[in-house]
Amino acid sequence: MPLTTSKEMLLKAQAGHYAVGAFNAENMEMVQAIIETAEDLRAPVMIQTTPSTVKYASLDLYLANVAAMAKKATVPVCMHLDHGDSFALAMQALRVGYTSIMIDGSHNVFEENIALTKAVVEACRPSGVPVEAELGKVGGKEDDLEGGDGGYTVPAEAKIFAEQTGVDSLAVAIGTAHGVYKGEPKLDLDRLSEIRKVVDIPLVLHGASGLSEEAVKESIRRGICKVNFATELRIAFMDGVKEFLTEHPEVFDPKKPGAVGREKVKAVVASRMQMCGCTGKA
Repeated sequence: MPLTTSKEMLLKAQAGHYAVGAFNAENMEMVQAIIETAEDLRAPVMIQTTPSTVKYASLDLYLANVAAMAKKATVPVCMHLDHGDSFALAMQALRVGYTSIMIDGSHNVFEENIALTKAVVEACRPSGVPVEAELGKVGGKEDDLEGGDGGYTVPAEAKIFAEQTGVDSLAVAIGTAHGVYKGEPKLDLDRLSEIRKVVDIPLVLHGASGLSEEAVKESIRRGICKVNFATELRIAFMDGVKEFLTEHPEVFDPKKPGAVGREKVKAVVASRMQMCGCTGKA
């Protein structure tokens, strides 16, 4: 089927008390792994690319990969710009055909974040493309994204932000971080519950790679409708490639290690979809 937007799938997730898995893809094999697993498990799915990922290739090339796979799929597939870092990049993704846009103004002061997000929302609205924003900073580092030690989302500010921007979904900072965790993260789940009380749009959890199953499930019970996974998919893919080349150093056909990496990614995606409760929801 054609690519779909994130709006309907996230509203369904919110009503059904589960979350949609959103997976970052770096190459064709990862796109194949994500969509094939979504088909197998009958799950709606979002595929994401960050600014540094699209710099490596282009918005057009990543979109073409996902659109070609989605056309053959019978489950909803959404193409999402993850952590769009400028109005210009958000508009490029919109023009190319991305069906969901994130604008990340969380490094700006509150008023500037509102202004930037509102501008992107107003530009995307005529095309019916939903917008995700971030309030508070998810810590850690992933690609060129530097969140430092992070900064928690203030519930009262989240209410004002959602009302003034008209954004469709909101990524909140409750103690998660991008990249690989050093030790067990402590999530402020009570803060998440307070945000849920005053914000009625779907809430998003970033930095989920490495979180325990119980932490993810409890976050969903408290209102999270979309969960992002990136780092562990990269690790899985490269583990597969490394294992194959260690055992078969003479092989020069890149398809062979790529196929092993793809299977590793499929296993991670299946586990995370089951964790999110989105299997059978397509």
